[in-house]
Amino acid sequence: MTIARCILVIDDDPPIRRAVRNALQEVTHRVIEAATGAEGIDKAVTERPELVVLDLGLADLQGEDVCREIRRFASMPILVLSARLSEHDKVRLLDLGADDYVTKPFSTIELIARVKALLRRAATARDRAADAPIVAGELSIDLGRRVLLRDDAPVHLTRTEWNILRALVLAAGRTLTHRQLFDAVWGRAFGDPQQYLRVHITNLRRKIERVPASPRFVVTEPGVGYRFEAPA
Repeated sequence: MTIARCILVIDDDPPIRRAVRNALQEVTHRVIEAATGAEGIDKAVTERPELVVLDLGLADLQGEDVCREIRRFASMPILVLSARLSEHDKVRLLDLGADDYVTKPFSTIELIARVKALLRRAATARDRAADAPIVAGELSIDLGRRVLLRDDAPVHLTRTEWNILRALVLAAGRTLTHRQLFDAVWGRAFGDPQQYLRVHITNLRRKIERVPASPRFVVTEPGVGYRFEAPA
């Protein structure tokens, strides 16, 4: 299990900070706390935590602004806590750079599981050799050589399908919004991301999924976007 050196909790509610701190003891050597958004940004700069737990309902700053500011200088995972997470909120947070979200009230079991998953993905991203094929189930994906094998047989992808797969694989386990994928693949500021992606995702699934109607690899989060899951 990946143990973090330091995790930062930004929340203006002392009981919530205490509950999160106690829950995270098994996954980090040290938990640091911030009661305001400004203090949280400062500690993210000075302490360089390996993960940030961020509450949206802060007294001094909007949680979204704190997330945006941290993303300007750091790439550690950001897990959002909020009692108000509509579909629109989820999309907005992911677009701003959050990695995952947990709604209040939350169970400590769910919180720990989400944190472990984020730490695991971050460690994998750091350790992964740039030229090493990525193995996920029956798939072998060599992003550098643009070679995809399914059950050791080559699979041909169009350029657009490759770019979609690459963006999803590099963010494996994390949901990318329609806009994030759209910008990564087409680099456009106009057009309907969902409409552009729908056909290409369907074609990609036909090529890599055993049962395209029940995908294991390219998973839909309704109203939000897509994520790549890597089953053993």
